[in-house]
Amino acid sequence: MRIIGGIYKNKKIYFPTDKFTRPLKDIVRESIFNIIEHSNLIKKKILNSIVLDMYSGSGSFGVECLSRGASKVYFCENYSPAFKVLKKNLLNLNCLDRSNTFDTSVTNFINQLENSQNKFDFIFLDPPYKEQKINILLELIIERKILNKNGILILHRNKKTIDIFPEKLKIFSERIYGLSKIYFIKL
Repeated sequence: MRIIGGIYKNKKIYFPTDKFTRPLKDIVRESIFNIIEHSNLIKKKILNSIVLDMYSGSGSFGVECLSRGASKVYFCENYSPAFKVLKKNLLNLNCLDRSNTFDTSVTNFINQLENSQNKFDFIFLDPPYKEQKINILLELIIERKILNKNGILILHRNKKTIDIFPEKLKIFSERIYGLSKIYFIKL
């Protein structure tokens, strides 16, 4: 797997070799970034943005953001083998200074932000396909007000998954790629 664009273009990304982590396919990642960069519906771009990559895995989404000029990326991953690979990728690309890593659950991470001024321009959610309580996490994101005005939530799901979204969220684009379904969501 490689970085698609930006200053790290064509640099290798390592990923866990076990079957518990599902890497984000290059074609899906490329499509997400094409939509972010070229859609008139998205006012904020990656350049100089602050990004939260939840269920980071190897960090391919967040590293791609750093490659394209994000000022800071927060990575949240609590599966130890994936977290080790994430740290290895950040070290190999020499981008530790523009990233923060958290070895904790996404719920714990968001709860830690409760009294914080942290706000994100992009929040990428790539939970395990079997995760059924994504609506609870979305409610928590809304409640904690961690998404900036004009910020975008990007949710990666299995195309067969049926999710119920909080009413405050607006899905403005939905794309299907093979087994993947990507939602672009605004508050």
